Amino acid sequence: MPPRASRPPLHEQTPPPDWLPEVIARLRAEYHPDLPLPRPERQVLDALLRTLLSQQNTSTVAARQFAALKAAYPRWEAALLDGPDGIETVLRDAGGGLARIKAGYIHGILAHLHEHLGTLDLAATRQLNDQEARNLLEGLPGIGMKTASLVLLFDLLRPALPVDTNIERVAKRLELFPQRWTAEKVERWFDAVVPREWAQRAAFHVAGVRHGRLTCRPREPRCDRCVLQDLCPSAALLGPSETRV
Repeated sequence: MPPRASRPPLHEQTPPPDWLPEVIARLRAEYHPDLPLPRPERQVLDALLRTLLSQQNTSTVAARQFAALKAAYPRWEAALLDGPDGIETVLRDAGGGLARIKAGYIHGILAHLHEHLGTLDLAATRQLNDQEARNLLEGLPGIGMKTASLVLLFDLLRPALPVDTNIERVAKRLELFPQRWTAEKVERWFDAVVPREWAQRAAFHVAGVRHGRLTCRPREPRCDRCVLQDLCPSAALLGPSETRV
């Protein structure tokens, strides 16, 4: 029996439209006209835990919870010893949701690093190639593709391209790919079709998130003010009545 032919990559199954570079350029011009500069280097483990706390939290709450953790545990070894219940108490006292779940993930990450690396530090990721660093991060409890991609992009300065719900919503309204695609498929597609240049990808990510929050909102999108209106097949259906055909 002949071997089954492998399926082509996602971006070959669903090629990007010719106007995708125009989408990226317009979003950049509207929301992030200046290319970003690398921010001051942070401890990778600190960055990872801060990003984990931001999941389903506002940036203000995540910052408050992270500050509370650092005040309670000047060294992460103390959090490992305190256990998930102690970490949960710190998170609850700081406010914000999912304290029990996130405390479990944080303790799990610390325990995993202690067991497998012998240190509560992720500095070694800076010496790994992109895929090795991703594998290490995604192998930690509670860390999926998007969280790993955020750390890779903003803290390890690798050309990852994290796709959050805002970017995914914008892309699906533009009908760049099938509506049924998962967030993981969406990210793999974008990773294949956007040039692998760090500053360009960082700017596109920030611009796409801002566009989704300010204009291409989940409800009552502001299509009449959208810089992509003429490219978007959804504008006539979703926008204010004066923009509908």
